[in-house]
Amino acid sequence: MTILIGIFEQGLIYAVMALGLYITYVILDLPDLTVDGSFPLGSAVCVALIIAGANPVLSLIISFFAGVIAGIITGIIHVKLRIRDLISGIIVMTGLYTINLIIAGKSNVPIFEATTIFNNDLLKQLPESFKPYRVLLVLIPIVILCKIALNRYLHTKSGLLLRSVGDNQNLITTMAKDPGNMKILGLALANGLVALSGAILAQQQRFFEASQGTGTMVMGLASVIIGIRLFARIKLMSFPLKVILGSIVYKAIVAVAIALGLSANSLKLITAILLLIILLIGEHGKREKAKQYD
Repeated sequence: MTILIGIFEQGLIYAVMALGLYITYVILDLPDLTVDGSFPLGSAVCVALIIAGANPVLSLIISFFAGVIAGIITGIIHVKLRIRDLISGIIVMTGLYTINLIIAGKSNVPIFEATTIFNNDLLKQLPESFKPYRVLLVLIPIVILCKIALNRYLHTKSGLLLRSVGDNQNLITTMAKDPGNMKILGLALANGLVALSGAILAQQQRFFEASQGTGTMVMGLASVIIGIRLFARIKLMSFPLKVILGSIVYKAIVAVAIALGLSANSLKLITAILLLIILLIGEHGKREKAKQYD
C-alpha cells in the first residue's frame, strides 16, 4: 500500500509538469528544453519564499508566474530574435541554472521544519487513519484544478488559436493574429505549469536541489506519450486527463523496474529506454497505417 501511495503521489506531482509538456510537445510541436530549468526554478522560488515566511499557497502561485516569465523569455528568443526553438530552450535552461542558485542561495536548501501545503495545522488535525493519505488529499484537488483550467482554456478563442499554431499557422495569419505571439503564450503557460510542479515537489520533499530539473523533459515526454498512446482508443477522455494518467502509469513502470532489482540511480536510464521504446512503437504504428492506404 505504501508503494501504491507513493506511485500516485509522484505521478500526480509530475502530472502537472506533464500538462506543460503536452502544450509544447503536442499542441505547439516544439522541443522546449526550458523545462529542465523552469522545473527547479519553481522549486527554488517556492523554497526561498517559504524560508522568508511566505504563505505556502502563495509561494506556489508566485512559482507559477516565475515559470511563465521563463517561458516568455524562451519565446522572445525564438520568435523575436529568430533563434531555433531547441537552441532557445537550451540558452534559457543554461541561464536558469545560475539564476536558481542565486534565488535559493545554494545548491541544496532544506525546509524540513517549515509549514507547507502538506505539513500544516489543518492536516495535523486529520484522524490518524487519514494521515498516510494527507499528501494525496492535497494533490488531487490541485491536479483536478489544473486539468479543468487547461481544458477550459483550450476551448476558449485564445485556446483554439493556440491549438491551431502547431497544425496550421496560416489559419492564424488569416485571422489577423500573430502565430509568434501565440507561441510565446504557449511557452509561458507550459513553463508556468512546469515550475508549479517543481514548487509542489519542493514542498512535498521539503528541499530544493539544483539538479532537480535534470531529465525533466524526457520524463515529461514519456508521461505524455504513454498517456496518449495507452488511452488513444478512449475518445471521450480529454487529452489532459490522458496525460495525467500517463504520468501515473509512468511512475508505476519505474516503481516496478526498481522493485525488480534495478537501482534507483538507474531512473534516468529507465526513462530514456522507455521513451525510446514508446517512440519506436509509435513510429511502427504510423508505418502500418500508411501501408493500409498504399
